[in-house]
Amino acid sequence: MVRVVQWATGGVGKAAVEAVQAHPDLELVGCYVHSDTKHGRDVGDIVGIAPIGVSATTDIEQILALDADAVVYAPLVPNPAEVARILRSGKNVVTPVGWFYPGERDRELAQACLDGGVTLHGIGINPGGTTDLHPLVLSAMSSAVTFVRAEEFSDMRTYDAPDVLRFVMGFGGTPEQARQSPMLKLLSGGFRQSVRMCLDTLGFAQARIDTTHEVGVAAAPIESPLGIIEPGQVAAQRFCWDAIVGERPVVRIAVNWLMGEDGLEPGWEFGPDGERYEIEINGDPDTFVTIRGWQPSSIAEGLKRNPGIVATANHCVNSIPYVCAAAPGIKSSLDLPVVAGRAHPDLAARA
Repeated sequence: MVRVVQWATGGVGKAAVEAVQAHPDLELVGCYVHSDTKHGRDVGDIVGIAPIGVSATTDIEQILALDADAVVYAPLVPNPAEVARILRSGKNVVTPVGWFYPGERDRELAQACLDGGVTLHGIGINPGGTTDLHPLVLSAMSSAVTFVRAEEFSDMRTYDAPDVLRFVMGFGGTPEQARQSPMLKLLSGGFRQSVRMCLDTLGFAQARIDTTHEVGVAAAPIESPLGIIEPGQVAAQRFCWDAIVGERPVVRIAVNWLMGEDGLEPGWEFGPDGERYEIEINGDPDTFVTIRGWQPSSIAEGLKRNPGIVATANHCVNSIPYVCAAAPGIKSSLDLPVVAGRAHPDLAARA
């Protein structure tokens, strides 16, 4: 069995614990939490499942000393120094918060991997899935590719994280506050890696990456997880990263995050196709894929258990055995074999 530690128990962390419990090759042996109110509690109790016999701790030294093979590192904001310590303690790290396509600036963490004899792997859903891995897999069906687009359309009323929505993402504030929020910097850190992965793998010429951030406000009161968004306050945001060769866009990654479709100014909508992820490839032949199921069927369902968050956690957890088997270093999804899920226990083959 591969021995796993969960780092943080927010939305992704809770789903990751569930995924580890369902995976036949993994065993949860530890859990790091930030809150003193969670310290000492059974991890199952924290995430809302049956007790599993593992207590959470706020003691980083205790986690580093554990005999474990891998850590699912899922805080809100990554801390490279923290990750380096985990790696040097001899534990592989799988994370949805960075390092999807490593570059020169990651030299210190690459060295930490070598020092610990382990691997660091960034993976998830967006980035780390629909914005890089999935377009590249689909591009195998085309030749002479001229354009790649990956785009998300999501209703943020299903995201039950009021503090993140307000203080990190800038919803419910003024347009100027949203433009000055840390969200663009946080997103760009990941999505620019996705753009570079597509550019490099597909073999495009040197490109510049242009970033745009559009903000929409409420024209009427809108109910949301952070309370009522009043007229004039931010209720919709669009982020877009365009890679340009000459004057021609060749890779576009975009997210459309709306607090519903009613009462917005300007009158942005998801369109007749509703919430979804889209992947488009122009080449010979063209490919157009719509992904459904990663957004909840209703606001109530999303607040209870958001499938996009669960998919993010599952991609991390399902990657663990492949990451542990990889040679030491920072590995992107291009460096690993095809990562697959596992059959439901009721349908699994018996030894």
